[in-house]
Amino acid sequence: MERTFVAIKPDGVKRGLVGEILTRFEKRGYKIAALKVLNVTEEIAQKHYEEHIGKPFYPGLIEYITSGPVVAMVIKGENVIEEVRRIMGATDPNKAAIGTIRADYAQVMQRNVIHGSDSKASAEREIAIYFDESEICE
Repeated sequence: MERTFVAIKPDGVKRGLVGEILTRFEKRGYKIAALKVLNVTEEIAQKHYEEHIGKPFYPGLIEYITSGPVVAMVIKGENVIEEVRRIMGATDPNKAAIGTIRADYAQVMQRNVIHGSDSKASAEREIAIYFDESEICE
């Protein structure tokens, strides 16, 4: 069984979209193996976005993810990484397929409501940033 990391970003939490987003994953048959609400510290944000250090948009990423509470989760299921990405939609909500989370709830790429790991390696790295293994239900 595959696992992935998903975070509902500050704009999604502030807008009260957590329940709707969780419902989409659960209705698809995926299991929530870990879930927490947290304020992302600058240290956690830097670890999360380390591959973007030095890029012009990096400071904005850090500022955004630390601007309010985030709902971090581990989701389990068959082919979950690819399917969660499909359910979320393209990073740019204007290019996201109708019916995806980003098409339905986001307007601009810089505030696109949700993050999901893009590969198994990213999922493992991101899960370890936000969760201890003891916090994940198997």
